[in-house]
Amino acid sequence: MLPSSPTYSRGHDVIAGQVDVAALAAFVRAHPRLVVLTGAGVSTESGIPDYRDAAGDWKRPPPMQHQRFMQSHASRQRYWARALIGFRALSDARPGPAHHALARLEALGHVHTLITQNVDGLHQRAGNRRVIDLHGRAELVRCMSCQALRMRHDLHAELKAHNPHWLELDAAAGPDGDADLEVDFSDFRVPSCGRCGQGVLKPDVVFFGDSVPTSRVETALAAVSDADALLVIGSSLMVYSGYRFARAAAQQGTPIACLNLGRTRADELFALKLEQPIGATLAALVAALEASPA
Repeated sequence: MLPSSPTYSRGHDVIAGQVDVAALAAFVRAHPRLVVLTGAGVSTESGIPDYRDAAGDWKRPPPMQHQRFMQSHASRQRYWARALIGFRALSDARPGPAHHALARLEALGHVHTLITQNVDGLHQRAGNRRVIDLHGRAELVRCMSCQALRMRHDLHAELKAHNPHWLELDAAAGPDGDADLEVDFSDFRVPSCGRCGQGVLKPDVVFFGDSVPTSRVETALAAVSDADALLVIGSSLMVYSGYRFARAAAQQGTPIACLNLGRTRADELFALKLEQPIGATLAALVAALEASPA
């Protein structure tokens, strides 16, 4: 049984309109040491698709599995061929209204730590400084043998040089730098690590079926443990790597609020849930806090 919060009761009513912003502003003001957890819904206004629908179900086939990528050369051919097309959505993306609002909230002293499940780096580009990239950063590539890092755009340039005719293809981008492309990938050339000469090159992100590095989880859990409250934004929390933080907060009696369009795995844990457009709601929150700081 999860303990109830000393300030807020478990459960919530979904509220709308200006009442949303007033309730969220009151929540933020009441909890000066606030930890924010963000998901894919924060980046949709930047042109990066999200994973799930309003019911929390997959909109497309699940992303690449870690073991499949590591064990199958054919899977790596498919992944890198599709990424050569789909990664444009991430590389060309710019911070949106939600990112800018969260950066402003940090500057105003309202956000102590931001934990993100996203790998696009847009929070940092918007100006957030206290960010934990839970699932890594997509612009980096790691050799799984010697651990050497290289910039992803450098690898993509090499992939283009080896596979020039693939640049003529086009497909809809996916949320993780993938693309909805199904063709024969058997002639796609994937280089090995240029440093050790044999290692598998993998984006420096946590694939499905892999584990978030222990030190990263511990750092994020410590931030949640020290927080006055947790605010979940744009995440269904269907994946345990994000849900664990809502559960940890609930177990210690820390109030949790959520801004998300649709169902989440932790709905019963929230003291307050808002189902409103994320960018506009966060921008209105900033305006409300600036107009009346106390």
